[in-house]
Amino acid sequence: MPTVDANACRHDPSGKGHYESWFVRATHPSRPLAIWIRYTSYDARDGSTSEGELWGTWFDGERDRIVTAYQAYDAARCHFGRSGLDVRIGEATLVDGDLRGSAEGIGWDLGFTPSPPILLFPEAFYDKRFPKAKQLTASPTSRITGTVVVDGETHALDAWPGSQSHNWGPQHTDLYAWGQVSGFDDDPDAYLECASAKLKMGVWLPMLSPVVLRLDGQDHLLNGPRQWLRNRGDFRDHSWQLRARGDGLEVSIRFSAAPDDFARLTYRNPPGGTKTCLNSKLATCELTVRRPGRPDRSLVASRRAAFEILGDPPQLAARAHLEVRR
Repeated sequence: MPTVDANACRHDPSGKGHYESWFVRATHPSRPLAIWIRYTSYDARDGSTSEGELWGTWFDGERDRIVTAYQAYDAARCHFGRSGLDVRIGEATLVDGDLRGSAEGIGWDLGFTPSPPILLFPEAFYDKRFPKAKQLTASPTSRITGTVVVDGETHALDAWPGSQSHNWGPQHTDLYAWGQVSGFDDDPDAYLECASAKLKMGVWLPMLSPVVLRLDGQDHLLNGPRQWLRNRGDFRDHSWQLRARGDGLEVSIRFSAAPDDFARLTYRNPPGGTKTCLNSKLATCELTVRRPGRPDRSLVASRRAAFEILGDPPQLAARAHLEVRR
């Protein structure tokens, strides 16, 4: 079990720039409906901006509708706790098991159950300088209950599967795909999280692809530094394929989503400029697990997976459902 404080604020007051986000997502167990809510601390490297941001995105695949809300507050109206989950931006709050707030046309009053955390990187790397951008999931297989109001329309969530995650760093990753499944169609307790990232350090480094899988009550961590290089990931447009081997198993993974199931978001980058994120919470994930002496196991999460691709705007010229610039 990890000993890291999964949700403690890692804000760097040194003036080098910093972003930090805590986010909750939930997806209807059988219909293409999802909510994603993000609480963010943003500090520009040049000291020009220090704010808290609220993001809310509602995905309605039945009506081909995505609604994204955004609101920023001066840092003086924000609080980010140094221990546990304790976040306030304006009047919106996110604490252990509870989040309430609103941004433009979306409001939320939700509670979520905890589950044991899972780390995308080995625990020691959360205190190292590399990689600069850190990601972990404090509660991978939560059940989210409450209400979401979208443009005056109330939606009730009754134990929707989802997660609560946390990421931070002095700058966004140069280019990446990230995916997460909090329960597959035929295995509600299974969890998958993975990424394929390209980093530029003078030159582009090889693709790095950590994978973590919780299956049948066991965590399979295919995420050590050597494993990052051995795992093979390739993404383009609206699909991503990844293969990984280790910890007594081999996995084949495919994420995909229709163009209209992505929101196109623009994030500010602490060193300057912006990053474009194609963000879907209605993706499909197909997973095959091979273990010696056992039958292959195939799992599908149909239009209930998280799938994001982030990069510079010219790298992500593909069309998405809508664009939100901040």
